Amino acid sequence: EAIAWPRGAYVKSKNAPILHIHGIVKSQAMMAERKRSEVVNFAPGPAAMPVEVIEEAQRGAWNYKGTGIGVMETSHRSAEYAQLNEDTQDRLRRLINIPDDYSVLFVQGGGTAQFAAIPLNITGSNEAVADYLVTGQWSNKAAKEAEQYLKVNRAFPKLDQYTSIPDPSLWKLSPNAAYVYYCANETVHGVEFPYVPDTGDVPLVCDISSNFLTQQVDVRKFGVLYAGVQKNAGCSGVTVVVVRKDLLGKARSICPSVLNYTVLDSTKSNYNTPPVWSIYILNLTLQWAEKQGGIEAMSLRSAAKSGVVLDMINSSSGFYHLPVQPQFRSRVNIPFRIMQDGKCCEDLEAEFLKQASERGLMSLKGHRSVGGLRASLYNAISEENTRTLSTFMFDFLKQHQK
Repeated sequence: EAIAWPRGAYVKSKNAPILHIHGIVKSQAMMAERKRSEVVNFAPGPAAMPVEVIEEAQRGAWNYKGTGIGVMETSHRSAEYAQLNEDTQDRLRRLINIPDDYSVLFVQGGGTAQFAAIPLNITGSNEAVADYLVTGQWSNKAAKEAEQYLKVNRAFPKLDQYTSIPDPSLWKLSPNAAYVYYCANETVHGVEFPYVPDTGDVPLVCDISSNFLTQQVDVRKFGVLYAGVQKNAGCSGVTVVVVRKDLLGKARSICPSVLNYTVLDSTKSNYNTPPVWSIYILNLTLQWAEKQGGIEAMSLRSAAKSGVVLDMINSSSGFYHLPVQPQFRSRVNIPFRIMQDGKCCEDLEAEFLKQASERGLMSLKGHRSVGGLRASLYNAISEENTRTLSTFMFDFLKQHQK
């Protein structure tokens, strides 16, 4: 017997029941899945997306705006895509108040590609100098990549642990720096800048991937802002770059055209085939954020959500341990360990993950480089979701605390 689907069929056989849609084959065992309503996804990115966005994306994937063509099948040279591209830029400008003297670019290659794109676009040679504020894994990777293209000055010595941010009075910035680079929120270690560094007339470059759209930023304080959108603003595949226009036109001859800000600006990010689907999802997520009340509402929600989890950790009498100094604790990535007899207990952490999964609380494992546990509280995570997590954490504490 078979149940008809729009583009495929559920085929049932004695030996291997399968689902076949668009050439994707799944065993019946794989289909014994939970409902979305039974799961909370605390993944660090790609991350949870708003249900409303996913539901609308399903419709757009099948028939975009009544064209009879799915958005993934829509030509990037079509009027429909041109409108989508323009509307997405306009919504982003409104949402975070991007001034007219800044360009908005949609770039491929993830945030990692920007590690090279930044020095290649705004410095003239390998003799140029740039200051890097290294406060975690991602700013460290950015600095290492940049060393291939210019002289990197790490503004303070390597930190023994990424649990704080040195006071600006201790930074040693270069008098001739082409720019100063930092990562506003380090997802692995859970360190977030509670302020925007003051670099005077030197262009400030910032990776805001993991706290993008969670709080208002004064764009005018920056030369370049960039964000991979797969955490707070959609799915993987596109990176938003906001660049002050006076920094355009400076790309080196070796800069690949697909990363050249001037080329992307002049072609409205349509130099080559763009990630149409990812830009569409970004557009839907921006619409959703506007309906939620914009950045002000997102900021209030972010503070409330992190407060729920941090309060649970702080009231656990040391059972849950967060190593980051309080003033630098991230609102969106909260790494923590479970302690027993003064030491991290990996057995209890494994049991925590097992029981959390049984309750539908997913993706709470810490980054492989640091271990432990981590809750990522991006925009699609609700305050109710965090209360569910906090309740589980309390129950687990009562079960295992000595």
